[in-house]
Amino acid sequence: MRQINRHPTPGMRTLLILLPFVLLLATYFMGSAVRLEANPQDKLLPGLQQMLDALSRMAFTPDKRSGEYLFWMDTLVSLGRLLIGLAIASVIGLCIGITSGVFPLWRASLSPLMTVLSMIPPLAILPVLFIVFGLDELSKVMLIVIGITPMLARDLEQRACEIPAEILIKAQTLGANSWTLVLRVVLPQLLSRLLMSLRLLLGSAWLFLISAEAISSTAGLGYRIFLVRRYMAMDIIIPYVLWITLLAWLMDLALRQLHKTCFPWAEGGKA
Repeated sequence: MRQINRHPTPGMRTLLILLPFVLLLATYFMGSAVRLEANPQDKLLPGLQQMLDALSRMAFTPDKRSGEYLFWMDTLVSLGRLLIGLAIASVIGLCIGITSGVFPLWRASLSPLMTVLSMIPPLAILPVLFIVFGLDELSKVMLIVIGITPMLARDLEQRACEIPAEILIKAQTLGANSWTLVLRVVLPQLLSRLLMSLRLLLGSAWLFLISAEAISSTAGLGYRIFLVRRYMAMDIIIPYVLWITLLAWLMDLALRQLHKTCFPWAEGGKA
């Protein structure tokens, strides 16, 4: 049988999912054991117990100066910034995507603008954001908004343009005006696409957040990682990186389940 026609059984699928992670963990802990045996004070590849001890200090021991549990405080601060940025970007991207995708006159102006804006590296204008919006929360949220809104808008515009013209013509024939057409025909299609686009842009949103926190912040996951790097505290950095990865995966899973629940008819609902 050709390889292209072979499909894994449920048990084999589970095994294939776990295999790369098991290999990565085994490789890491083998390397860690070798380095720690040669030098018990080695900080580059901390062992499991070292990381658990560091995580216990950060998550379950109050900070002596502030009295707060730093791990959970950093998590709440970063998630707040990220969710606000994603929410604002979603609203703006959806509005621009609908306007540009449905109305040709607006498309002539907005589409080239979004194309140009999407080519600007958001991290390159981070100093400008700090100057314009200050060093507080607004600049970090705006980096996420500016970073993903143009890409969201372009993707939603493309999806709006892919709606068959026959559907729009039939709706108008039945008496639908432009507002009704947008609400009853275009919006459900674009809401489905919005959830899928957010899944694809989650990694970029986290990148912008961590970058902003690393440069100017007093709390947050990115701030903590770059704060302890000067001490080569890999026993803190690695758990924080794994925690960020887990949070991003859970957000992706939540968006996937929301998409399946709200739009089971949509193409890609099984993605």
